[in-house]
Amino acid sequence: MALYQITIAYDGTDFCGFQRQAAARTVQNEIETALRRLGWNERSILSAGRTDSGVHASGQVVSFNLDWGHSQQKLLDALNDLLPNDIGVKDLSLAPEGFHPRYDARARRYRYQIYFNQVSDPLIERYYWRVWPELDGKVLKKGAELFLGKHDFRAFGRPPNEKSTSLRTINALNWEFSEDGSQAAMTIVAQAFLYHMVRRIVFVLVRAGQGRISLSDVEGSIERQLDLPAGIAPAKGLILEEIIYQ
Repeated sequence: MALYQITIAYDGTDFCGFQRQAAARTVQNEIETALRRLGWNERSILSAGRTDSGVHASGQVVSFNLDWGHSQQKLLDALNDLLPNDIGVKDLSLAPEGFHPRYDARARRYRYQIYFNQVSDPLIERYYWRVWPELDGKVLKKGAELFLGKHDFRAFGRPPNEKSTSLRTINALNWEFSEDGSQAAMTIVAQAFLYHMVRRIVFVLVRAGQGRISLSDVEGSIERQLDLPAGIAPAKGLILEEIIYQ
């Protein structure tokens, strides 16, 4: 019996999130089904996080114990053969004793993708939020600076349970634009996030970039939890890019 750690990517479009559900298709259900065909008999795999319905991943981390008598490469190949086309194992290795993909993580990095167009582009619509009119890049970058550091983010999400705090520390938040200005992406890094926090931040900064709210309004919502227009960015633009362990 050995403890394995895998890094997976998945297209979240047709999943009802990562976490196992009895009557819905989830990433966890698919992975556990594949593992059972390889002799796995534990109650549950462990993951670094639980992405919402429609959210994608390129660097989700999962661990499990398995009695496997072949090479690591053969296990990686076997899993990819058994998994559906919208999940792929990118890397597999033996994990350190006691490794927990969630509690051992130092930080998580998400990416949110946007494109600017008056009409839908079906070739990228699956992984981007279409926004129009275009955004003021200077406003986005100034707004991003307001979120850095430790704040009470209760105006931007909710903690996992009533006893948890809404204090979170954002280590990095950056916006990048394509050379032709037709696309933008926000990258954010933190040890942990509130529920819907990343998508709420994107939504608020997009509204600021369109001039619908001011940066002073954004700052007030961070520092004093002042109300802002309700809404979150669509799930389809969000990607869990990396779980950082060092």
